[in-house]
Amino acid sequence: MAEEPPVLAVVGPTGSGKSDLAVQLAHRLGGEVINTDSMQFYRGMDIGTAKLSVAEREGVPHHLLDILDVTEEASVAGFQASARKTIEEIRSRGNVPILAGGSGLYVRAALDVLEFPGTDPRVRARLEDELASQGRAPLLRRLEAVDPVSAARLGDDRRIIRALEVYELTGRPFSSFMPEREYLQPALQLGLAVDRADLHERLALRVRRMEQAGLLDEVARLEPLGLRRGKTASRALGYRQFLEVLDGKADVETAVQQTIVATRQFARRQLTWFRADRRIHWLDWQDPELLPKALAAVRAAAAGRLMK
Repeated sequence: MAEEPPVLAVVGPTGSGKSDLAVQLAHRLGGEVINTDSMQFYRGMDIGTAKLSVAEREGVPHHLLDILDVTEEASVAGFQASARKTIEEIRSRGNVPILAGGSGLYVRAALDVLEFPGTDPRVRARLEDELASQGRAPLLRRLEAVDPVSAARLGDDRRIIRALEVYELTGRPFSSFMPEREYLQPALQLGLAVDRADLHERLALRVRRMEQAGLLDEVARLEPLGLRRGKTASRALGYRQFLEVLDGKADVETAVQQTIVATRQFARRQLTWFRADRRIHWLDWQDPELLPKALAAVRAAAAGRLMK
């Protein structure tokens, strides 16, 4: 390829084939893959996160996999620094950085002009205590008063606490740290467009295969290592549900069904996130010409015809 390819990112919902396409692109372009799935950061969380095995990586270097213990909390700001350093190292070797994963904020952290405010453990702990004693409603009302944009957008306790923490520390609404989308350097996002009914079937089958491959045993191995204490890891799809099996609160089939439902809901949220980014170049996930079309998009982006 005459022109230098941009930084690539393969995005889309869970189960759409991002990891496989990234490996294929790496073979054709001389690329190295950077993980942008926040749950694949964790050592030992292999089956439930659909992490590619060493054999499935087909000799392609993969970065930012297995970098955290299950008790550690993933940090978008920390990931941003690591990802950008890794991108530069890959470039220095004359190779193409290829991000792969469905954690949308982590993709933006790597690619976009984006600032992440700091944290204060004392403020965070106080807000968590308030949540535990008073529930979500008072915190959400406080957030609505200072940052109505975030209050309307954030739907879980962790993010509400984070938004309030940021406001206390900076005096700025959390939403002000998510500006218009602007790439830090030339980049191309390849999105895998799915048929929702087909994806639902694939996700159900994938969860059942995870169970058959030993997901319950994986959870049992991780539990004494602190899986329950991990603020991020314990929230991973399948792991919370199969901890209930270990506790005798659910049987395996119930855990499977709950995981299928949760995974489908997660895929829907991912699609909503990525569809809001008009820069993504969408490709049909089931197109037999997927790889040639992806390579054509890379060539066009390198020539400046797809950059936005």
